[in-house]
Amino acid sequence: MKPVAPRARIERHDLLVELGTEELPPQALHTLEQAFAEGLRTRLTQAGLPVADIESFATPRRLAVRIRRLATRTPDQLIKRRGPPLSASFDAAGAPTRAATAFAQSCGVALDALGRERDVKGSEYLYFEGLKSGAATTALLPGLVQQSLDALPIPKRMRWGAGEAQFVRPVHWLLLLFGREVVPASVLGVAAGAVSFGHRFMAPKPLHIVSAAAYANTLLTRGKVIVAFGARRANIRAQVEQLAAGLSGRAIITEALLDEVTALVEWPVALAGQFEARFLTLPREVLISTLQAHQRYFAIENDAGLLPWFITISNIDSPDPDVVRTGNERVVRPRLADAAFFWEQDRKQPLAARRAGLDSMTYHDKLGSLGARTDRIAVIATGIAAQIGADSGHTARAAQLAKCDLLTAMVGEFPELQGIMGCYYALADGEAPQVAEAIRDHYLPRGAGDALPASSVGDAVALGDKLDILAGIFATGQKPSGTRDPFGLRRAAIGLLRIVLEHRLELHLIELIDGAVRLQPVPGIDAEAGAVGADIYDFVLERARAQYLERSADNGISTEMFDAVLAARPVSLLDFDARLRALVGFVVRPEGASLAAANKRIANILRKSEASAATSQAQAVAGELLREEAERELHGALLALREPVTAAVSARDYARALDLLAGLKAQVDAFFDRVLVNDPDAALRNNRFALLAAVRALFLGIADLSRLPG
Repeated sequence: MKPVAPRARIERHDLLVELGTEELPPQALHTLEQAFAEGLRTRLTQAGLPVADIESFATPRRLAVRIRRLATRTPDQLIKRRGPPLSASFDAAGAPTRAATAFAQSCGVALDALGRERDVKGSEYLYFEGLKSGAATTALLPGLVQQSLDALPIPKRMRWGAGEAQFVRPVHWLLLLFGREVVPASVLGVAAGAVSFGHRFMAPKPLHIVSAAAYANTLLTRGKVIVAFGARRANIRAQVEQLAAGLSGRAIITEALLDEVTALVEWPVALAGQFEARFLTLPREVLISTLQAHQRYFAIENDAGLLPWFITISNIDSPDPDVVRTGNERVVRPRLADAAFFWEQDRKQPLAARRAGLDSMTYHDKLGSLGARTDRIAVIATGIAAQIGADSGHTARAAQLAKCDLLTAMVGEFPELQGIMGCYYALADGEAPQVAEAIRDHYLPRGAGDALPASSVGDAVALGDKLDILAGIFATGQKPSGTRDPFGLRRAAIGLLRIVLEHRLELHLIELIDGAVRLQPVPGIDAEAGAVGADIYDFVLERARAQYLERSADNGISTEMFDAVLAARPVSLLDFDARLRALVGFVVRPEGASLAAANKRIANILRKSEASAATSQAQAVAGELLREEAERELHGALLALREPVTAAVSARDYARALDLLAGLKAQVDAFFDRVLVNDPDAALRNNRFALLAAVRALFLGIADLSRLPG
């Protein structure tokens, strides 16, 4: 049959999708924007419409995506199918059988349109070759847009009106343009059109969008909307910095606040406001939290400290900006007055006086009160302090006071200030600066890239806090699963890792975990402590795996290397780190791959001969049973290396230990070339198993090389 010619060149047009809604959640807006664009790109690509150039937009009232030069249809597909053999396709009289006619029907052609094909063995078959026409993009788009919206990370959807559609907020319009034509569609109960809407107050009339290319500029010039999230964000930053400079200061701009403010406005206008200078006597963090967390204002500072000014971002270009400014000043004043009241009231009672109140606060229904947790933290922290050279008295005092600020009015109003306010109150009470500093730092690090505790006392209390929460929640059987981590155990484990590794703290992790587990008020915990501790150890080390592998391009560490060291169960994180880094240098040596392969072979031999190997591993190698020259040489080399390798391992000079073990390559190779391990004589066989087990044990003192490629 003749080959089928492909269709002519496919046309391409720009696609624009905009979903108009009620005001979207500001803290989720940027995530929704990115997820919508990525979801649509993925689904178009999977449908046979690759996306080369995509741009996303988001404002409080819309999510939008523009894709340049999208094909107007999916490519035609060349279909090749082999049918039944000719012997089963026609009977003795040459009439077609049911198998032949059914195959032709399934291909959508007459029987005489089918070809014939011969395979390599000479058998002939019916054969079909044809084109499956591509689908029109306009026919696919409604379903793909709906699927992309359905897949957005929205924890709770809502319904509105009398319809059945569900989304994070009620939907009011859908713009769906392909080229200059509207794609017929109904998504989330709204029919598609070519109409968008600008700013709710400054440009409320419908805006006709003639093309995807004209979208952003139309909204900017006629709709008073800066539709691109990034452009609006940059505009806000520039306005804030310029306004702050005009006040002889600089704005305190956090990325989170900038993102949230960007998600709240469509037409940003920066305005400066003032508050009474008397509020500058409040702790810096209190002022900043009041302005940022409650009001979404930008605080202003200079080299001397905070200034009695703030910058707010209005969502309207008001003809009378003084009215807007005055309104914001009027709103922030009672907030600051409340903070000043909390500060004064909290200081009337010493921080230590609140310790008794923790005993009546439930921490966890299976783990007792917050006071009981405080006592556990103090025990763990003072034990750590003794190991790292921290002052035990200051550590115990800081641990007992660390959670007391949870009972203050200020932290009740500003939960993000826990620890920070404890530090201020402790200093005001005359507590030692080391104690106050540790109270402030014991929550650190709060997230990726956050600072670590500034002192060894802070390290001890922070580690005690993290070990207690890990031990307690694991002991109750509530360890994280999937993406759920309601107690923040992953954050606690990562914080523990960062403190220990970055501050180079020599700690026996397994003993610390075991001690923390045994302190938990869970029935029968002593009997389960070993298993719970092993689970926590594995959980912490899995977080370490992710951190090491994220930097694999710089450190050369692979997942196989990590597994090799993990198999040795090092008791110290610094020890784990030293083994891992020594292994990086070893695997690139010529002997590295060979000895990894030899360890793999030894492990397999011992595993397959488990009964004999178990006996042999418990016995010493008998010199008189070493009959072959190669096994005698391996045994001699092993005896010569055992003491220096053990000494190097004890000194954590793992590079030296591996360098010494690399010298076994020739003897190990010769042993496998010339010695029959599974000798018929049981005594010789078990002695050879014992020799291999001794070789493997020497390597296992560092890492399980059998887990490496080789």
